[in-house]
Amino acid sequence: MNPFLEFVSHYWWLVFPLSGLAGGWARSWSRASERRHRRRVELYQLKNRVAEAEQASQAEVLRLQEAHDAVNRRWLEYELDVGKLIDFPVMSDVREPLTVAFLRAKREADGLRPATPGEITTAARLAEYRTAVRSFELAFGVAEREAKRIKDGNFTGPERQRLATARKLLRIASDSAATPAERQTAYKRARRELDGLIVLPEATIAALEEKIEGMLDAPKAPDFHQS
Repeated sequence: MNPFLEFVSHYWWLVFPLSGLAGGWARSWSRASERRHRRRVELYQLKNRVAEAEQASQAEVLRLQEAHDAVNRRWLEYELDVGKLIDFPVMSDVREPLTVAFLRAKREADGLRPATPGEITTAARLAEYRTAVRSFELAFGVAEREAKRIKDGNFTGPERQRLATARKLLRIASDSAATPAERQTAYKRARRELDGLIVLPEATIAALEEKIEGMLDAPKAPDFHQS
């Protein structure tokens, strides 16, 4: 007789406990497989949530940078246009608390701005930059509204007359129909009129002088009336 069949014929009763053992092992293996599968699914979901959170954070950083740039552009409209600073001198007056507040908020937002959205990797860092940008927007808006409300109201009558004279002189300095000598003289006189009234930012002076110098260096159109 086959040894296996002979063993089974003598120990057939072992089939039942062995079957139970095999069934228990199979159920344990199945449960272990299910747990491994659940862990893989949970890990996959966690990775997806982390990736989605990172994408959402970077998208928010990008939106904050765009908002930051928008306020900077609004400020540049004053900083690069001496005419607007004459019309609304509070925007450059560092004696005004609201002006100081928005310039401080600008420095803080500029200092916290990341070079790329991916540089901000923590919720705390994102919250810090978000608060800085929102504060900059708010402080600039308040200062601008106050500047437009006051205009030149903080100046005396003679000082307002000097501002008006400076405004006219700057129009001459920027007038391409004026001669180079007239433009240079008008610019120098305008600076004297503004001296002690408005402190022009360096960027404002540089932009104005660059504009005037460009006009002075521009080639003159030929005069066809000359013989």
